[in-house]
Amino acid sequence: MSTIEFNTHFNQMTALLHSFAYNLTKNVEDSKDLYQETAFRALRNREKFRAGTNFKAWLFTIMKNIFINNYRKKSKANTIIDSTDNLYYINSGKNTVANLAGSTILMKELTSMIESLEESIRVPFMMHYYGYKYQEIAEQLDLPLGTVKSRIFFARKELKNLLSQQYGDVLLG
Repeated sequence: MSTIEFNTHFNQMTALLHSFAYNLTKNVEDSKDLYQETAFRALRNREKFRAGTNFKAWLFTIMKNIFINNYRKKSKANTIIDSTDNLYYINSGKNTVANLAGSTILMKELTSMIESLEESIRVPFMMHYYGYKYQEIAEQLDLPLGTVKSRIFFARKELKNLLSQQYGDVLLG
């Protein structure tokens, strides 16, 4: 493909390239930069384009790859690398420590509520909680499938009642 033909084809794709650049960046100025970089690379590498192939796809691939490379550069630029001996910069930032006491207490209370359930509904419920499927529970406990489902339902209902008595509608609301 001659230089004149290449430039003609490229000029025909200008509007599509601008549109595609904006769809990638969602910013007018960034899309102009992306278009300019794409145009530069396409013109610089025009001898690599093979006549008879899809020119539009070739240009869009160049643009998409430039966008991905720029995105990766930006994401790496936000990474903090602390090269000090004692990691002063990393350790000097705002460190937050989560206080899990409330959730720990709640889990202990919930565990005691589960243990207070009748064994006939607690066992299927806990098996379901640990990931067993209804059919597996039914086979292991030698119970009908419907019985397993109803016992798990009743266990949930009883736990909901216990939680409602303990906390009112604060947790269940």
